[in-house]
Amino acid sequence: MRAEILKISNDKPEASLIRYAADQIRAGEVLGMPTDTFYGLAADPFNLRAVDRVYEIKSRSRHKPLSLLIESVEQAEEMARPLPEEFEALARKFWPGPLTIIVKASSRLPLKVTANTGNVALRIPNSRIPLAVVQAAQIPITATSANLSGEAECTTALAVRDQLKDRISIIVDGGTSPREVPSTIVDLTDEDARWRILREGAIPSREISEFFAQG
Repeated sequence: MRAEILKISNDKPEASLIRYAADQIRAGEVLGMPTDTFYGLAADPFNLRAVDRVYEIKSRSRHKPLSLLIESVEQAEEMARPLPEEFEALARKFWPGPLTIIVKASSRLPLKVTANTGNVALRIPNSRIPLAVVQAAQIPITATSANLSGEAECTTALAVRDQLKDRISIIVDGGTSPREVPSTIVDLTDEDARWRILREGAIPSREISEFFAQG
């Protein structure tokens, strides 16, 4: 069965369609969804069957944790153990935006989401659709890219459908992704190193380094 394409305006997301997408996620479905980088797989991180489906859809290694989209720093505080001061500084400077921050996960989060690492990757996207869905669902949503592991990331809903075919039943179409590079990932879980860049993406490493040098 071909995936249902649900068109939602990125400029003014229709409330009824956002509610529908949020209800599907709350019901355990995995949706393809635009973010401010590539299209991602949106699922309820507290639903272990949905988390399993994300790994199955992507053929992703179970050793790789899933990143989460959140709506606020307050929500980050619920997902993480006491946050280091570097977190607050980075969040104030770069969120909402394409910066993923890895911190130690709180006991609320299922270990399966963290791939048994005890760490969680968080981001507030600079994109109306996923933010509206997170707010409507009242939970964070997973954000790993909507593609098969090892294949190209998708910048349109049709590309997601072409690549994932019948592995996924609903794809939110919010237009073409605003950029074609992933988020930058900063790891704050090593107390000795304080911070390190795991992946350079939309925010240059130099900008992160200069930010910490000023602090």
